[in-house]
Amino acid sequence: MENLTRRRSSGSPLMGDLRSLRVAVLHPDDSDGLLLIQQLQRIGCQTQALWPPPPALPDVTDVVFIAVRPDIIRHDMSWRTPELRAAVIAIVTYENPTIVQTVLELGAHAVMPSPVRSFGVLSTLVVAREVRHEASNQTKQIRKLETRLLGVRRLAEAKAVLMQTRNISEDAAYDLIRAQAMTKRMSMDEIANAIISANDILNLGKT
Repeated sequence: MENLTRRRSSGSPLMGDLRSLRVAVLHPDDSDGLLLIQQLQRIGCQTQALWPPPPALPDVTDVVFIAVRPDIIRHDMSWRTPELRAAVIAIVTYENPTIVQTVLELGAHAVMPSPVRSFGVLSTLVVAREVRHEASNQTKQIRKLETRLLGVRRLAEAKAVLMQTRNISEDAAYDLIRAQAMTKRMSMDEIANAIISANDILNLGKT
């Protein structure tokens, strides 16, 4: 609740850069595609229409609108990767298991129904970017936690090596690693890695 209140009071930064957005519209050249492009241009977005869906997106793409229909399933869309920085908005004409599965595989951050209406394009655009932004932040946080956890495991392994090879306590092993890190101006993780690597080399070939 506190985060929501703070966001309302400060305003979302994603609302302030709409005119700088590079938008790829993967949609046939029909009334829906034309209306969508016109509305995006009214908002101020830089749009590029592409159909059929290409295997790669333009070099810099912030948002992708894509018409989801059975005929796109066979197209090579190698740009669909977990590292994709663009928000993806699926445009669906009807619903069936194949279409829904395709939307999921695209990793869509929002869905728009067809026929497209000018009302709702802006809201969908902002919501999709917010969802993409939050997902990116969560991924970064998870990676930081994974790195921290790996560091804890390495430190525990390095302490175990010192406890066994020097016959010292866990606290003494920790103090030794910390002292070495301070002396050598290295992180404790680097010292722990060095201890583990040295121990592996010394034990090479032993059974």
